[in-house]
Amino acid sequence: MDTKEEIMHVGRLMAQAGGYQALNFRDIASAIGIKSASIHYHFPTKGDLGEALANRYAEDMARFLKELQVKHEDIGEMLKEYAAIFRAPLINDNRMCLCGILASEHDQLPPEVRKAVNRFIDVNVEWLTDRLLKAKVERSRVKAERRALAIFSSIEGAQLIARGRGDVAAFDHALDAYRGAGLLP
Repeated sequence: MDTKEEIMHVGRLMAQAGGYQALNFRDIASAIGIKSASIHYHFPTKGDLGEALANRYAEDMARFLKELQVKHEDIGEMLKEYAAIFRAPLINDNRMCLCGILASEHDQLPPEVRKAVNRFIDVNVEWLTDRLLKAKVERSRVKAERRALAIFSSIEGAQLIARGRGDVAAFDHALDAYRGAGLLP
C-alpha cells in the first residue's frame, strides 16, 4: 500500500471511530510511521483529506450497490445484504458508517466535505429508489424516493443506536422491527 492509501486507510478508521474532529495529521502520521508534513503533501488540509475519504466511501458504496443488484433478484435478499454493509463497521471496533458520522457533524464540516457526504446519501437514496421501483414495491417515483430515504435513515439510525449501546444486536433488532412494520421488504 502506498503512503497516500495508508493515510486514507488510517484516516477512515479514525473518522469512523470519532468523526471529522478525530482526523488528526499527527496521529495518522504516528500510526503509519511518517512525519505529519508528509500527509500535507498528499492532503494539504484536513478538509482535503475529509473530502477524499467521503468521496472514496461514496465511490466504494456505488460499486458495492452495482454488484449487489447483479447478485440478487429478490429485493428482500438485496436489502438484507445492503443492511449488512452498515452492520459491518459496528463489529469492527464499534465504528460507524463514515458518512453517517460525518453527517452528524454537518455544521463543523468544510463545504467540500459536506458536498461529498451529501453525495454518499444521494448514491444510497437513488439506488434504493430504483430498486423499490424495479421490484414494484412502490409505483410512483415520489413514493419510492420517500421510502428510500426512510429506509436509508432508518438503517443509519439503527447503526447509531447500536453504537451508542455498544451492542450490535440492537441494530439487528431494529432491522427486524422495520421489516415487521413493513418499511423493509
